[in-house]
Amino acid sequence: MSSASNPAAVVVLAAGEGTRMKSATPKVLHELCGRSLVGHVLAAARELSPERLVVVVGHEREKVTAHLNTIDADARTAVQLEQNGTGHAVRTGLEDIDPAGSLDGTVIVVCGDTPLLTGGTLTDLAATHAADGNAVTVLTAEVPDATGYGRIVREEGTGAVTAIVEHKDATEAQRAISEINSGVFAFDGRLLADALKKVRTDNSQGEEYLTDVLGILREAGHRVGASVARDHREIAGINNRVQLSEAGRILNDRLLERAMLDGVTVVDPASTFVDVQVTFERDATVLPGTQLHGTTHLAEGAVVGPNTRLTNTVVGAGARVDNTVAYDSEIGAQASVGPFAYLRPGTRLGLKSKIGTYVETKNATIGDGTKVPHLSYVGDATIGDFTNIGAASVFVNYDGESKHHTTVGSHCKTGSDNMFVAPVTVGDGAYTAAGSVITKDVPAGSLAVARGQQRNIEGWVARKRPGSAAAKAAEAAAREPGSEG
Repeated sequence: MSSASNPAAVVVLAAGEGTRMKSATPKVLHELCGRSLVGHVLAAARELSPERLVVVVGHEREKVTAHLNTIDADARTAVQLEQNGTGHAVRTGLEDIDPAGSLDGTVIVVCGDTPLLTGGTLTDLAATHAADGNAVTVLTAEVPDATGYGRIVREEGTGAVTAIVEHKDATEAQRAISEINSGVFAFDGRLLADALKKVRTDNSQGEEYLTDVLGILREAGHRVGASVARDHREIAGINNRVQLSEAGRILNDRLLERAMLDGVTVVDPASTFVDVQVTFERDATVLPGTQLHGTTHLAEGAVVGPNTRLTNTVVGAGARVDNTVAYDSEIGAQASVGPFAYLRPGTRLGLKSKIGTYVETKNATIGDGTKVPHLSYVGDATIGDFTNIGAASVFVNYDGESKHHTTVGSHCKTGSDNMFVAPVTVGDGAYTAAGSVITKDVPAGSLAVARGQQRNIEGWVARKRPGSAAAKAAEAAAREPGSEG
């Protein structure tokens, strides 16, 4: 048996084509803040812990179903082969989960393109439906401008809903009403199944309208009520890219406000963008121009930005990440990254480590206190603790067919402009000379020198470039007191 907070079913309508999006992607699969439109709706619906959840799919159903399997494998799908209206869609969903039409309890119907809808508002809807003993409860909203929306007409005294009047059919008095229909409903399951059989198609579109169920139930003597949304913006449906962007801004502001109230400093919310799965600890700071995506987490006291994009990246306590792009990486506590660093998947940075300016890493584990300060590439490598990698170093990991691994031990000092040609190992405490190409293992405590001897050919410029500016400069230098030659 379902309860007010645990409905018998939630039916999500996601069969429409969404032509106004002008996209090869089905409308409900467009994303904002790291989650698809339908994904936001399912997340809100799951807060009710429904006994069953069914998504009615139609247009591009293979793509939509595949996506649903990745985000909510327990959600059922029901196929609406022809889009014959919202009533037909709900009937399709109910017949999938309850062919006998005997579903006992509350059925919530929501639209798959309302990403701002919250679980709290749906909980209010279910609670109002149960408390008032309604056959159907409409989720409504008080809006600043109701132009174009269906108005909610209530009965004086009881507050029961007597009609939903479309704008074009409304009288002047009805047009003054600011309470509108959202398209989200709570129904008595048995009454809904019975009423859907009575919905007619004698309208201009020849479709089965879910809103006709309200009139059918009211004429049968049942009460139709309403629950007002906490924020009118929650009911906004997405029909085009402009509305998608507007909803994204609202949701982003909502996420940032929650973070700030939990103790995060966001210096400029207008230029900061976060996904719904991003998490923070208190006293983290986000500087302007920062984007945090996926499952990124900022630990206590971490400072990220400006102009930084992190995806599925964990930033340790007290770490500093400046002008950096990172994917699928772990940045240790009190580490320093950037400016202008690129951390690719598989990067793991230890405590108080440093990745400096114009450094790229990939599939690299870098130990505590280790520094890669400048102009280097570290790929497919393990570097121990308290090692310093010289400027302009390259870990040469690819032989044209396969990737190979380089290991550099702890407390090593490698010279500038080194090439480590994998597979190769540099032992603990070893040094390498500047300009070396390391192709053989370096034993612990050794100095590796792998470069050709310098040879100076005197007088070459005068002979080969006579009359040039270089030759004249050399001649002048030779005439200076104390010069050789």
